[in-house]
Amino acid sequence: MIQRLKEWIFENAIRASGLASIFIVALIFIFLLKEGLLLFKTEPLTDFLLGKNWYPISEPPQFGILPLILGSLLVTLGAAVISIPLGVAAAIYIAEVASPKLKEILKSGIELLAAIPSVVLGFIGMVTVVPWIKNTFHIPTGLTALSGSVVLAFMAMPTIISIAEDALHSVPKIYKEGAYALGATHWQTIYRVSVPAASSGIVAAIMLGIGRVIGETMAVMMVTGNAAALPRGILYPVRTLTATVAAEMGETVQGSDHYFALFAIGIVLFLITFAINMTADLVLHRKRK
Repeated sequence: MIQRLKEWIFENAIRASGLASIFIVALIFIFLLKEGLLLFKTEPLTDFLLGKNWYPISEPPQFGILPLILGSLLVTLGAAVISIPLGVAAAIYIAEVASPKLKEILKSGIELLAAIPSVVLGFIGMVTVVPWIKNTFHIPTGLTALSGSVVLAFMAMPTIISIAEDALHSVPKIYKEGAYALGATHWQTIYRVSVPAASSGIVAAIMLGIGRVIGETMAVMMVTGNAAALPRGILYPVRTLTATVAAEMGETVQGSDHYFALFAIGIVLFLITFAINMTADLVLHRKRK
């Protein structure tokens, strides 16, 4: 009787936690909608999403976030190009090649890297990556989209490596034993058996890593230059959606169109992040073989 009571308490506590999480997320979204949708009483949705000028304090103000969206996508794409190959390769090495002792050391280092605050990584990027890019490419400033991509790649890699390594580790040993029995080498077994079998988990790791990159604020605000203009390339300053909200929310007048525009940017970010996380969840649970 006591055992059943304990099970009932734990089951309902877990259920309540899950429902509370959903409820809190729903409240956040409703709050964003309540504040952000007020902008569209005076600003058309197409002008907001496709406008090329973000001049919120001009007369008349212009609230086009297309440069901010493109800046976010450019930095995210650059970070993905850097972090995905390195992250997946590192996960394969840890899961399939490294010795048990080396594996523990590497996993501890990855967890330590994930624990570094983003503002610290942004500061490190300012004093190392930014001058290096400026001197290497002979450009006026190193505060560019490439600097943001490099810093964000280091932030995304721990997530990608950890989840991808877990996915590779969970591949049944019988798959590998069958490949060895058929005469496959170690590397043939890795890229023909282990990686395809763990593909769902690897894709989910990539999506979650990208989700963290696109939602990052402090690091990109410190190293990308914060130029609210249409990006001309990876070696030019850009501004992201997150950096815009962080930089301007403290200075805007509550109840103004500028205030509502920042909440509307929050709605866009929420929807992008939600879509990425949902895609990762669907991919992760698509197949379990």
